[in-house]
Formats: sequence, structure tokens, C-alpha cells
Amino acid sequence: MAARHPSYRLATVFGGSGFIGRHVVQRLAAAGWRVRVATRDPEGAIYLRPRGDVGQVEPVYADLTKDFSVQAAVERADLVINLVGLLYQRGRQSFQAIHVDGAARIAAAAKAAGVKQLVHVSALGAAEASDSLYAKTKAEGERAVREAFPEAVIFRPSVVFGPEDSFFNRFAGLTGLSPALPVFLNDGFRRKGFGLDIWGSGGPKFQPVYVGDVAAAIAAVLKGGYEGKTFELAGPRVYSMKEIMELVLESAGRKRCLIPLPMLVAKLKAPFLSLLPNPPLTPDQVRLMGHDNIASGAPGFKQLGIIPQSADSIVPTYLARFRNPYLFNRGA
Repeated sequence: MAARHPSYRLATVFGGSGFIGRHVVQRLAAAGWRVRVATRDPEGAIYLRPRGDVGQVEPVYADLTKDFSVQAAVERADLVINLVGLLYQRGRQSFQAIHVDGAARIAAAAKAAGVKQLVHVSALGAAEASDSLYAKTKAEGERAVREAFPEAVIFRPSVVFGPEDSFFNRFAGLTGLSPALPVFLNDGFRRKGFGLDIWGSGGPKFQPVYVGDVAAAIAAVLKGGYEGKTFELAGPRVYSMKEIMELVLESAGRKRCLIPLPMLVAKLKAPFLSLLPNPPLTPDQVRLMGHDNIASGAPGFKQLGIIPQSADSIVPTYLARFRNPYLFNRGA
């Protein structure tokens, strides 16, 4: 039987209304796919419709904790992409429920529905032995996906950045609230010769990856030949936490003092900050910061024929808006 033209193929994207999702949806639509955006808030995802032709992109309700809901979302789909992930837990939205049980539910439903391709997005640093529940459940989710849908392609992106990110934008937002910004260190305040090395290695290491490159990687595997493979997606440069903050300040055109603080301070603050509606720091995130978030040398962009863009070249283009105090005060 001849393969159907992409314009007649259906992709279900769980988490398609999120930060990475909107870029993936746009790429799929441009390639001629019909896109079903599976989300808990279909009305909030209506903004995605103009990213395709009339009727090409359609948000639908889906609850990852319900078998029937997931099954309905993947019905008649040729491709399923799971982008759903949590940065912190709240009530029923737990790491176990979403990263493990939800991922397993999607993979099982996709296999039962005869879906041809499944792409699962995990996270760099996923490890079942991790002391971070986030990283541990991400790894357990990968295992559950492999068990249910062995041919699935799994991506492990580093911290993802782009105009709508919650990483660089959050730090830039803090520059308008405080004259000083903390940099938490794992190895600062060490004796060095006859002096004191306050900064150490500059805090945990990150290898930020551009959201457009993540979307490009997902699009690249859809042509086939990558079944059952796992890819690490990391940018071309490794940054310390101190270098991240320096990039934010330079890009936002703001002069602020960086204050080195031992990780113990973060551990003491995190339980209180985690009580906020949108917590800037949780105890589990502190545990994550105890480990560098960089690629291990596993297959990545090179094997997909993609040259990733650096944070240096992209971040200044969207943090420049913070240079205008009037726009900043209006929440721009």
C-alpha cells in the first residue's frame, strides 16, 4: 500500500500548546500535516489555529491521567508526539502521574491504535538513580515508553531557550526587581593558594538548546530511519550559572551585582519559595542543580545533520526588550 501524502496524515501533539509545542505544531503544519493539539485547555490553544490552513490545526481536550481521553486523542493518528512535562508538582499534577504514568499511557494507546511513529521528549540528565525526582521520573518515563512502543524516538533536550522561555526571561525579569542577583555555587569559597576562590567553577553547568533546533530535530526523525533511537539535544556551548547571568545582564542592558552564595542557601530558601503559585525554586530543583546539565557524548544534532545555534546569538534578540524601562514596566 502506497504511503499517504503528508497533507493527508494526522499528527497528535500532546503538550502542543506549550513553549516547545507551538514551534513543533508550526513545523508540522508547514510540512502539510493535519495537527491535533491534545491539551487540558483547548480554548487556550485556539491561538495555534492560524499557524496552519483552515481546519489544519485543531486543539482537542485530553487528560493524561485518563485512558479513554488519551485513546480518543490518538485515534486515527499516524504520528504521536509527547511534549508534556512538569517543572514542579501540584496536586494531581505530579511527576509520577505525568512523566511516568502519562508517558506510558500515551505510548500504550499509540501502539494499540496502530500509530506508525511516536516521538517522546524527555530531558537531559534523566537517570533512574538521580536524587532529583524530576530526573528520576523522566528516566522511568523513558523506560515505560520503550516497553510499550519500542520503536519510539526519544529526545533528551537540555534547558530550552527562545523568545517565550521561562529560563532567560525569568532571570531578565528579576533584574527589574532587585539590584543584586544570586548565583548559587557548588564549589565556591575555596582556598586557592594564599587567597580565597569565591566563584569556584561559577556554579552548575548548562548547555542551553534553542527551541527552533529542538523542533527541527523532531521534524528530522519523521522521515524515518531513526526508530528506537535516543538523542541528546544540547547547544554548542557550555555555560556556568555565572556566565548565564552575565549573558542575561548584557542582553537586557542592565547593570546588577552578582552575589555568590553557597548551595546551602538555596536549600534553605527552596522549601519556602516552593509554596508560591509559580515557584522560582523548589527543593527538587536544588537537587538538580547539584549536577551539571550537559551532554554526555551520546548521539545528538550531528547525527541528525543539524547545526545548533548558541544562546549568545539568540538570547540578545529577545531580551533586548528589557532595555526599555517603559516597556518593561508595562510587562512587555
